[in-house]
Amino acid sequence: MAGSKGYIDADGHVRDGAAQMRKYISPEYQNRQGSGGGSSDSFDRQANGTLGGPREMDANHWLEMLDKGNMETTVLYPTGGLGVNFIHEADYAIAFCKAYNDYISEEFVKVSPRLKAVAILPLKDPEEAAKELWRAVTQLGLSGAMLGADGPFLLGKTFMDPIYAEAQRLNVPVAVHAGGSLKGRGLDEYLFDKLLHAHVLSHSGAQMRQMTSIIYEGVLERFPDLTIAFLEAGCTWVPYWMDRLDEEFEFRGEQEAPLLKKKPSEYIRSDNVYVACEPEEQLLPETLRIIGEGSVVYASDYPHWDGSYPESLFEFEEREDVTEAQKHKILIDNPTALYHL
Repeated sequence: MAGSKGYIDADGHVRDGAAQMRKYISPEYQNRQGSGGGSSDSFDRQANGTLGGPREMDANHWLEMLDKGNMETTVLYPTGGLGVNFIHEADYAIAFCKAYNDYISEEFVKVSPRLKAVAILPLKDPEEAAKELWRAVTQLGLSGAMLGADGPFLLGKTFMDPIYAEAQRLNVPVAVHAGGSLKGRGLDEYLFDKLLHAHVLSHSGAQMRQMTSIIYEGVLERFPDLTIAFLEAGCTWVPYWMDRLDEEFEFRGEQEAPLLKKKPSEYIRSDNVYVACEPEEQLLPETLRIIGEGSVVYASDYPHWDGSYPESLFEFEEREDVTEAQKHKILIDNPTALYHL
């Protein structure tokens, strides 16, 4: 930890696959084919082996990577588990989430206080998801929950309220995390025959859809102390989307978003909402001005193929159009507040 600057990575990843889950999955699922999750949409994300970080990693590897960036802490998210929303069977989704949460707690969080993590939850059964969130936070030491942006769920629906109620009661955040999976979404990405084209839409489109649902359905009115993050799509789409939400709300809000007591943009600018930036986003300074300097966090996305940590961190440190005070907020103050560290 020598040289640590106190930085916090708000969104790192582990490599969780069938081999890792087998050890933790309930006995009745030991012989099941496939572990659930993953992308399974046929695109080669490693570009014939030319892109991407290590395929296997443990806690010691992550600690070494933190040292390379002089970082203090990372908050870990799944890789295979990003696709948990696509598990069809509710009973297996519950078992899979419990297995992953046990795995991340035992093999990362309990190894070092520098490694934090969030739970994954079976959204097909929100009551069970709320119970699992309680277990993950109070018994496993996890720091919140991930809600997959992809899949057959709109996260603003009252169906999800048991999860939000428990997160608010436990005082932990929920993070809407895009997974880059195109399977089962029925959107325009499948018109493309190359990942280069499809991947541009896969994260931002999912986040726009879920922010629309969460804001218009009044989640932050029903749960005013809830903290929500939108991760892995950058942050400069947010001002544009705020304008879109406000404009439509002006015409139809009274009839179709009756729970809202203020404009959508005011909820997004509140202390309840966070968003992760990409270090190279040209409009980052303007985004900070519009949505607030206390709303943006840094995410390494390591070890995924489209991340470049620690180089991305060094590039961000060297930006001259972002003040040192803003960098301190993005790298330390804001993720500390988001995860209640």
